[in-house]
Amino acid sequence: MFANFIKTFLSIVIFLAIGFLSYSYFENSRSTTPGIVQKTATTSAPIVAQKSVSAKSTQTTPVVTKINTPTKTNGALAVTTAKTETIVVAPGPLRITQEGSVVASPQTLTKEGVFSYTNSARAQNGALPALLYNTTLEHSAQLKLADMFARQYFEHVSPIGVGPSDLAKTVGYAYVVVGENLALGNFENNAKLVDAWMASPGHRANILNAQYQEIGIAVGKGMYEGRETWLAVQSFGKPLSSCPTINTATKTTIDNNNSQIAFLKNELDIKKALLESTPPYNPSYNVVVGEYNALVPIYNALVEATRILIAQYNAEVQAFNACIASASTH
Repeated sequence: MFANFIKTFLSIVIFLAIGFLSYSYFENSRSTTPGIVQKTATTSAPIVAQKSVSAKSTQTTPVVTKINTPTKTNGALAVTTAKTETIVVAPGPLRITQEGSVVASPQTLTKEGVFSYTNSARAQNGALPALLYNTTLEHSAQLKLADMFARQYFEHVSPIGVGPSDLAKTVGYAYVVVGENLALGNFENNAKLVDAWMASPGHRANILNAQYQEIGIAVGKGMYEGRETWLAVQSFGKPLSSCPTINTATKTTIDNNNSQIAFLKNELDIKKALLESTPPYNPSYNVVVGEYNALVPIYNALVEATRILIAQYNAEVQAFNACIASASTH
C-alpha cells in the first residue's frame, strides 16, 4: 500500500515538472517569435545636426560681372569738309578806241561818280540791292590800275600771272565771289563809262550780279601805248563773312576728342582680348571685367558728346557750303 502511495506521488511530481518545463519553453518561444515587436522603454537624447565636412574645392565659382558694351561709331565721327572754291568773274576788258570816244578833260572820271551810276543801273534793272563801298576792294582796284600802266597791258591777268583773286588775297579780302570790270579810253564822263559797260553783255552781267555785295573802284589817267588815256577798274565782291560762320574751336575740340576716343578704344580692345584669354574661374577675371566696365561709360560719354559737337559743326559747314554753292550758280 505504501508502495502505491510513493508511486502516485512521483507521478504527480513528474507531471508538474513536465508542465513547468513546457511553460518555460513556451514563454521563451514567444520572446523570439518573428513579427512580434516588444516595446522597450528607452531614454531619448536630443538630436544634434551634424555639419558634413568635405574636401575644399580648388576652383572658385566666379561671380561674373556683366560686361558693358562700348558705343559703335561706325565711322560716324567724321566732320564735313568746308568748300574752299571761290569764284572769279572777269569778262573781257572793255576798250574804247580813240576815234569812237570823246576826249575828256582831266578829272572827268571819278570813283564816286562811277559808284553812283553803278548802283543806279542795279536799281533800274531788277531792283537789285545797292552795293556797299569797300576800301579794301578799292585798294585792289588801285593796285590793278597802277600795274596796268606800269607794265603796259590791258588784261585781267598780268604778264606775271597776277589775277583778281591774287589781288584780293594781297589786300586781305576774304571772299566767296570776286569780279572785275576793266575799261580803257577817254570816256566823256562817269555816266558814259557805266553806259558802255552796261552795253557789253559780260560787263552788264557783272554789274547786275545779285551775288555781289561790295565794290571798290579806281580810275586814273596816264600814258598807255604812247598815248594819254583813262583806265577804270571795278572790283566786285561777296565777302566770306556774308556766309554762315564755321566755329573752328569746335573743330579743334572734335579733333582732340577723336584722338582720345581712339586711345580709349585701343585700351578697351586690349582688355577685351585679355578677358577672352582668361578663364572665368581665374581670380583675376572679374578684376579685368571691372577695369573694362569702368572704361566703357567714359568712352561712351565721350563718343556721344563728340557726336553732338559734330552734328553742330556739320550743320555749320553745310550752311556755309550752301552759301558757296549758291554763289556759283549766278
